[in-house]
Amino acid sequence: MSDVTDAVAHLVEYGTAVPALVLASLAALIATAGFHTRWSRRHGQAPPADDTGARPPTTGRTAGTGATGRETTGREPGGAEPGAPEHGGESALWRMRTTVRDAPGSLAVLCAALADRRIDILSLQTHPLAEGTVDEFLLRAPGELSASELADLVTAAGGVRTWTERADAHDLVDAPTRVLALAARTALDAAELPLALRQLLGRCTIRSLPATADARTGARAAQEVPPEGTLEDTVLRLRAPEGGVISVERPHLPFTPAEFARARALVELDARLGPRVPHIRDVLTLPEGSDITVRRADTRDVPAAKAMHERCSARTLGLRYHGPVKDADRYLNHLLSPRFGRTLAAQTASGRIVALGHLLWDGDETEVALLVEDGWQRRGIGGELLGRLVAMAAETGCESVYAVTQASNTGMVAAMRGLGLPLDYQIEEGTLVVTARLDPAARSAAPLPHGERIGRE
Repeated sequence: MSDVTDAVAHLVEYGTAVPALVLASLAALIATAGFHTRWSRRHGQAPPADDTGARPPTTGRTAGTGATGRETTGREPGGAEPGAPEHGGESALWRMRTTVRDAPGSLAVLCAALADRRIDILSLQTHPLAEGTVDEFLLRAPGELSASELADLVTAAGGVRTWTERADAHDLVDAPTRVLALAARTALDAAELPLALRQLLGRCTIRSLPATADARTGARAAQEVPPEGTLEDTVLRLRAPEGGVISVERPHLPFTPAEFARARALVELDARLGPRVPHIRDVLTLPEGSDITVRRADTRDVPAAKAMHERCSARTLGLRYHGPVKDADRYLNHLLSPRFGRTLAAQTASGRIVALGHLLWDGDETEVALLVEDGWQRRGIGGELLGRLVAMAAETGCESVYAVTQASNTGMVAAMRGLGLPLDYQIEEGTLVVTARLDPAARSAAPLPHGERIGRE
């Protein structure tokens, strides 16, 4: 309950900027997370319990819980209390999804088969579909049980189209709490929407296609997606708040209608709130003694960013964009859009932007990029921005970030080396790709940021 309270507190702090209509969206999110089908229709002997869900897994695992259906936790027939194997020794957590016949007793047979192998059912949620019912489990099994053995056991008990994947203790999270926390994060920051969708749906690829990007492809794609969105097995498409399309693909596991309903409610919440970024600003003292402010930026900063472009030399722009920039407005609208990542701006006391740092979502990967005005280079600003960008990437669970530059860009290489993280270098025809690995140990050891913080507005 504390997570729910914190999430509500965050929304209250957001103040009057959150309209009353948003409460309807939050109610829809909570309702889709907690709605139950009638358990006794199929599972009359199963004991009732509290709702739970599962946090979307880390890379290599797949999201799973839907929103409509029945979700239970606790001790199933023949199972042990969650948290400890029945007979001691090694155990492993598994996420499993299988389809069973929508008939009385079908799930009871499956549960009994799991109990016979000393497999505890820690949580269960059902997704009624036209052709049957998809049941999703969080299981604690003996450590020696393999994925293939688990799948064979389920198949023998009547399950079909079975999917299994290893889980961890973080999957034992209350579903309404998790969904409400994602809604609160999205309410506070428009850049959180792609990340919230990924955490909601697990290992998937999210693409944003703005309607203004191409009159033939973008606008047509938006028109082909109805206002309520579309769900096509392993692909769901939703109209983006700014008029484009958000496409989510998960080839290894079809989406359920419940997952589609959650994603749609989250996008609707984002649309109703409109453009927004956190208002936190860090005032830093550079090594030379000058003060500078680092803050989040978005498309409202395009005019100031374009003015900085005009002050930069051709060489500086060439190192950043790998060639001449003929259409700065188009570049900047994309780079500053929260749909494609996060942007940090460094500005002087007079409010003039002198540096930009971008964290860009690139499918399953994350790119970092820097542009520092000529007169402000070699003062540590690039390192400050890069450190904060990498910290943001680590907070979202990214395993690595990469920078694409020219081999002659010693400033960018020095900034990447200054992170103190493991780096990989790839050079091809003068183009240098530097990748920083953000494994758990490296994330906790990252020296961020470099400058001295003297205040926060």
